[in-house]
Amino acid sequence: MSKSSVQLGTKPGVRSTTRRLLKKQGRSGRTGYVFLIPWFVGLAIFTIGPMIYSLYLSFTRYDLLQSPTWIGLQNYRRMFTSDPRYLHSVSVTIKYVFLSVPIMLALALGIAMLLNRKRRGVGVYRSLFYLPSLLGSSVAVALVWRSMFGQNGSLNAALSVVGIHGADWINSPTWALGTIIVLGCWQFGAPMVIFLAGLKQIPVELYEAAGVDGAGRWRKFMHITLPLLSPVIFFNVLLQTISSFQAFTPAYIISGGQGGPADSTLFYTLYLYQKGFNDFQFGYASAMAWVMLAAVGIITAAIFRFSRSWVFYGDEGER
Repeated sequence: MSKSSVQLGTKPGVRSTTRRLLKKQGRSGRTGYVFLIPWFVGLAIFTIGPMIYSLYLSFTRYDLLQSPTWIGLQNYRRMFTSDPRYLHSVSVTIKYVFLSVPIMLALALGIAMLLNRKRRGVGVYRSLFYLPSLLGSSVAVALVWRSMFGQNGSLNAALSVVGIHGADWINSPTWALGTIIVLGCWQFGAPMVIFLAGLKQIPVELYEAAGVDGAGRWRKFMHITLPLLSPVIFFNVLLQTISSFQAFTPAYIISGGQGGPADSTLFYTLYLYQKGFNDFQFGYASAMAWVMLAAVGIITAAIFRFSRSWVFYGDEGER
C-alpha cells in the first residue's frame, strides 16, 4: 500500500464516513433481527419446546389422563428387550427404505435423461411425470392405490385380460409391502426435476469429445454423467432416505391403520402412532420418536462420511 493511500485512510473525513457506514450496517442488522423475532418465537414455542417436553416424556409413563410418572430408561429397555413388534417395525422400515430409495432414484435418473433431450412437446412430458409428486403421499392417492391393488382392483382386471389370475395384493403378507414400495417409487417427480437440473449443467463438449474418442453411451454415462452428477445424486439420496424413514400415510391407509396383513406393513411411524394414539402410551411413543431421530441422524452422518469417496465436486481441482 502506498504512503498516499495510508495518509488518505487516516483523514478524519474518511474515518467518519467509515464509522457512519458501520453504524448503518449495524442498524440494518438489528432491523433484520427484529423482523425475525416472530419466527424465533414460533420456533421456541412450536418446535424446541415440544421437543424438550417429548424428551422428558420419553423417560416417563404417561397416558394423557394422569400426570407423567418418571420411570427412567424403562421405555428404551422395553423397546429392545421385550417388544418384538417394535423390532419387527424396524425391520419393515429398513426394508422399505433400502428397496424404495434406490429404485425411485434409478427411475428418476432414467426419466430425467430421457427428458433432457431436445424433442417436441418435452415440456408437457416433464409436467406429466412430475404430477405424481404434486399429489404427494395424500390420503386420496393411498385410497386409489388400495382400490387398484385389491382383489377386484384394476390391476387384476388388466391381468385377467391376458389370462393371469392376480393375487389379493394388499391383503397378502408377501405382496403388501411391495405395493407400498411401488407407490413410493411412483412419486419420483421431485428427484427427477433435481436430476434434470443437474444434467443441464454438464457441458455438451465433454460428450462430444468422448464420442470422438470412440466412447459409447454406456462409457459416457459411467465416466461423464455419473461423476459430474454425483453431488446431485448425493443430495437426492440424502433427502429421499430421510423422507422414506418418515413414511406413514400409505401404510396407514392401505393397511387400515393396523400394519397388516401379519404386520407386513407395520412401519416404524405407524407403530409409533399406534402406541401413542391407540394405546395412549405417550411416554413409550416419545421414546420411539427419539430413537428414530437418533437413528436417522446416524444414518445421515454415515451418508455424509461415505460421500467423500464417490462424490465429485467440480472445484476440487482448484483447492
